[in-house]
Amino acid sequence: MNTANPQLEGLYLALSAILTRLADKGVLSHQELRETLAATEPLALSGGVLPSDSDAHRKAMAFPIRLLILASEAAERGETPDFRSLAREVGQTS
Repeated sequence: MNTANPQLEGLYLALSAILTRLADKGVLSHQELRETLAATEPLALSGGVLPSDSDAHRKAMAFPIRLLILASEAAERGETPDFRSLAREVGQTS
């Protein structure tokens, strides 16, 4: 296993917690957070960052965006899914 994967998992979970805290404090709503994240996804998928990127590379770039959107939806429902559950759901919706 790539040693970066557990580090990225931890980073996604930490970022999800920060975003949830921002929503809980009323800085941004969960909906606003999701809209902000969703606005970046087309850039990742279109190759707008590097047009030479492969489709797999673009999907990999979109993965954390989708994961954080799903984490925000879960947080708004009062749920705290683990990374694997979120990753599985991203895979099913991609």
